[in-house]
Amino acid sequence: MDTPAPLPGPFEHLAPLLDSYGYLAVGVLVFLDNCAIPVPGQTVLVLAAVYAGTGRLSIAAVIVIALVAAVAGNSLGYLLGRTGGHRLVERWGRYVLLTPARMARGEEFFARQGAKVVTVARFVDVLRQTNGIVAGTTGMSWRRFMPANVLGAVLWVGVWAGAGYLAGGNIGPLYEQLMRYQVLALAVLGVMLAALVGHRLWRRQHRK
Repeated sequence: MDTPAPLPGPFEHLAPLLDSYGYLAVGVLVFLDNCAIPVPGQTVLVLAAVYAGTGRLSIAAVIVIALVAAVAGNSLGYLLGRTGGHRLVERWGRYVLLTPARMARGEEFFARQGAKVVTVARFVDVLRQTNGIVAGTTGMSWRRFMPANVLGAVLWVGVWAGAGYLAGGNIGPLYEQLMRYQVLALAVLGVMLAALVGHRLWRRQHRK
């Protein structure tokens, strides 16, 4: 079997881990990355797909393991938020300006838009790690959370595994370009949230 070309950037640093532990590394890192722990789960998923493209791993096994790990990690985050999130907010929320009134607005927002947020959250760093905890803390029902969790995992794993498998050794430039779009998406989301908050404050002031 031909030796693969050197990998760029973060892929090169993760290669020894994947060489040593294979599918286990994929499962553990993807699980933790979807459960509030900022590890390079997305990067190892892409790298595993690149390996699969060279015949060193099975793409079917990579997809199944990553999918199960992503769903399980986000589900654990949800359970943590559901069982202990409110207590943490009540005790520490004021230190990060998370007042009871803001928490109530967050619960109202998730009641209306939570499924959409959970579905797309994996494509944005920080949201990928925390959306399950937020969903549980705000009281989103398990019946609404789980389908969105599974759909989001399917889309996320499908996109990144497909990109790695098809791009192969050219994944470096493609990954960098996709990361730029992720940063842009996060910026757009921030602007939209700021606009929403500003609009509500303006309406409240206007009523007064």
